Amino acid sequence: VILDTAGRLHVDAEMMEELVRTKAAARPHEILLVLDSMTGQDAALVAAEFNSKLGLTGAILTKLDSDARGGAALSLRAVSGAAIKYVGTGEKLADLEEFHPERMASRILGMGDIVTLAEKAQAAFDSKEAAWLEERARKDRMTLEDFAEQLRQVKKMGSLQDLAGMIPGMPKAATAEIDEKAFSRMEAIIGSMTPKERRNPQVFNGSRRQRVARGSGTSVQEVNQLLRQFEAAQKLMKMAARGKGRRMQLPLGMQ
Repeated sequence: VILDTAGRLHVDAEMMEELVRTKAAARPHEILLVLDSMTGQDAALVAAEFNSKLGLTGAILTKLDSDARGGAALSLRAVSGAAIKYVGTGEKLADLEEFHPERMASRILGMGDIVTLAEKAQAAFDSKEAAWLEERARKDRMTLEDFAEQLRQVKKMGSLQDLAGMIPGMPKAATAEIDEKAFSRMEAIIGSMTPKERRNPQVFNGSRRQRVARGSGTSVQEVNQLLRQFEAAQKLMKMAARGKGRRMQLPLGMQ
């Protein structure tokens, strides 16, 4: 049973006393402090007050999908001694993740979080489908329908800005420029194509590109860009399938 109390400030004496009474009545096995990662060093004051009143057994650090790197984690741990058990990177249940100290250290130092990125990719991509796609790439049979499916799987991994922020060495200025709606436009473009066009992009001429652009609410330039990205993805997958490059599954459309 989880007893979720209303949010409150540590300087509100009446509300803090309410927590003390709640603890006495419920006698919980765990008392977790939910702390905003954007709090910064103020986290030390908040954690100290809550710990003195309640005796914290752990914490949950939220909003790690923001620009905050999570320095609040150090303050909280140092002042209260409470272990951070979970972190929140979004508003969905799937965005609540188990806390890993070494990954937080990399985030604070601006070194990314390649392990979490790999785990997200593993969860989003079906291994059988990946093997099937690899076989199609090896035989030059990859189509825009396959490309669209890969886009949908990448979207399951979460925010593109959040994913880019996990890549070591990725400048914050670059992640800020990522267009979160790009994949939706790409899906709309592919959805406006005929089955023949999706399976054989070589048939595209000027009039076909104009028709697809009108049907998807995009421009001819965006249609051309998608076709170039698809061609690049084909080459990348073919190299990976034939063992000419490093064997790693990269999100298609992000080259």
